[in-house]
Amino acid sequence: MFKVMGFQICSLLGNCISQLWSGRNKRLWSGGGVLLFFLMLTSIQLNFIWSTYHQQLPKSSPNITFSAFGMELSVQTTKSIHTNKTSDIFYSINQKIAQYNREQIIHNQQNFEALRTDSVILVIQVHNRISYLRYLIGSLAKSSNISQALLIFSHDYYEEEINDLIKSINFCKVMQIFYPYSIQTHPNEFPGSDPNDCPRDISSEVHETTCDFQESDNMTLNVANKNMVLHYECCCRAFVLNCNNALNPDIYGHYREAKFTQTKHHWWWKANRVFNELEVTKNHEGLVVFLEEDHYVAEDFIHVLKLMERSRKANCANCNILSLGTYSRIVNYKKDSDKVETLPWISSKHNMGLVLNKSTWMNIVKCTDYFCTYDDYNWDWSLQYISKTCLKEKLYVMVPSAPRIFHTGECGLHHSNNNCEPTKVLSRIQRILDFAKSYMYPNNLTIKQRIGKNIPIRANGGWGDKRDHKLCIMMTRQQENQ
Repeated sequence: MFKVMGFQICSLLGNCISQLWSGRNKRLWSGGGVLLFFLMLTSIQLNFIWSTYHQQLPKSSPNITFSAFGMELSVQTTKSIHTNKTSDIFYSINQKIAQYNREQIIHNQQNFEALRTDSVILVIQVHNRISYLRYLIGSLAKSSNISQALLIFSHDYYEEEINDLIKSINFCKVMQIFYPYSIQTHPNEFPGSDPNDCPRDISSEVHETTCDFQESDNMTLNVANKNMVLHYECCCRAFVLNCNNALNPDIYGHYREAKFTQTKHHWWWKANRVFNELEVTKNHEGLVVFLEEDHYVAEDFIHVLKLMERSRKANCANCNILSLGTYSRIVNYKKDSDKVETLPWISSKHNMGLVLNKSTWMNIVKCTDYFCTYDDYNWDWSLQYISKTCLKEKLYVMVPSAPRIFHTGECGLHHSNNNCEPTKVLSRIQRILDFAKSYMYPNNLTIKQRIGKNIPIRANGGWGDKRDHKLCIMMTRQQENQ
């Protein structure tokens, strides 16, 4: 019945839009046509607003409560399609994750002094690329003043080999936390990939001519109207397929992919976890550095970071964020080792070695709804968005002209390569650092203020699903209520 209703509504909507372009009715589009389109699209949503059928899952499905150890979110999900053996494995992993997050054990604590107000906390987001992680840990081990730091590894993948590697660290205090909504622990249900979720490219799965919007020869659509037509065709095909999240494609007509949404969720969860929940960090007023498994740091990065913080306080009151480097391939330590630049923060340039303090985080978290509903699966582009639209004080960065951090990732979320070993990239980085060795550890920093370009905001999509919005928002809201 509902599939037939979907055909009828989609057909009616398509016919109505086409009629707006025929004969004397063309002018209706420029005046009331857009409004009519939205009204008709709303009527579709009302007809399907019993949306636990379309947007959530069948009523026969059980209610699952995800426990985030400080937060609970109830979401209706499909019944698990695991075998008993597989279910036992996932149950065991979930139990271990819960134990790690509950106990908050700090390893090597007896060998190093307690965290001070000026101690640096390093939060490292880890997936499953252990070869990259080994090199990052190796670079941290060679860093000066690392014994005063606390390393927090935040995982979205549980693997004993990775755990053993981290437990072998003996040069500073170490903690592990685990993102509890991972694809690994929810492989066949949201926030992973539910078998009944809509495929990313619905048009390649459903060839339904009733859903095709027919343009006339003399029709000219602007960008906004083209997006509305795309949204209509996408939703119509999703209704035909009868998939969970039919009403919520992204702005480009694509449906969520868990492997992409997980990265933004994980970043937001770990930031909330570190600043608001962990006993050892929630009252820390010092610097928190965000790293990833495929980063590599220069040995004087903590020394330079503390010089930057001192310079920020003395000479750049509006610098509310620090970065350890950019992606520039042209590096001159002889000339630039003691120089830093200040400019508006740009997500694509200043997302490596991002450094926040509690004050900046508290301003960011006030924009939770903006961050969590912005249709972009990238955490850094979402920060860029809230900087331009929500924050009273825009993100303004101080960054070294000669980077103290490098990106080694040849494979990963945005990159693919037949050879995923980072040895070639690391050889280049090592040559740079070997040459730079005699120019490291500057006594003071010289600040150069730059005028940043006004880069227009353009969402990358991948974040249209209301379930992702809800989960993301709940990570913060639950902690505010504790």
